[in-house]
Amino acid sequence: MSAVLDAEDIRVAYGGVEAVLGVSLSVARGSIATVIGPNGAGKTTLLGALMGVLPARGRVRFNGASVNHLGVEARAEAGMALVPESRALFATMSVEDNLRLGGFRLRRAGRAAARARLDAVLALFPRLSERRRQAAGTLSGGERQMLAMGRALMGEPALLMLDEPSLGLAPLIVRDIFATIARLRAEGVAILLVEQNARAALEIADHGYVLENGAVTAAGGSRELARDPRVIAAYLGSDSSDDVSPSRPSSPAGTLPPSGR
Repeated sequence: MSAVLDAEDIRVAYGGVEAVLGVSLSVARGSIATVIGPNGAGKTTLLGALMGVLPARGRVRFNGASVNHLGVEARAEAGMALVPESRALFATMSVEDNLRLGGFRLRRAGRAAARARLDAVLALFPRLSERRRQAAGTLSGGERQMLAMGRALMGEPALLMLDEPSLGLAPLIVRDIFATIARLRAEGVAILLVEQNARAALEIADHGYVLENGAVTAAGGSRELARDPRVIAAYLGSDSSDDVSPSRPSSPAGTLPPSGR
């Protein structure tokens, strides 16, 4: 499979102290790559650099073309999307209005295309459809995560980057979120998943990277990493009843039509 994202030797520094130390990674079309590691390892900083939110050195190629010269809006226009850990919703605006703001890439396609995309995203997240007139600030944590993902998907991105989507959520809600992520991969969306829940991330991903102290210390197929004794000792531990099984969502969800992008 061809790579949607290729990043080489990414470096980010704060006040002269390097937080990301020459990270290289790639995400293939229609695949999930995950970055796992401890708090403070530089995972969120890496996503910010890839999206153009933070100044960085190194090379970032998206769909075969360099995006080093592009800012955040231009990268989003090209088809990159980032769902931050904070979710960054407009709390006083309705669910539907938050979603519509994410559809700016479709503005040239006309109202019918935007409407169809909104309907598709609401079908993917039935709970949002039920709460479409509700203010985003009144949603539960799981619903806010769904809304943040739905807003990003409104732009039909070729690459969806997720920063800690399971953070603070109950296991059943996490299962729903990861089931949706698996569904998006099946529909051709490339996904870069930053996640502290290493077990759940490696279960769903095709490829994984371990980031520690700003550097990649291990990389490979997700099954290979899940069998690595060091990864097991540091991040997986023993089996838990809270494990996420992406094939078993606790509530039904729809699917998005292929974007063709």
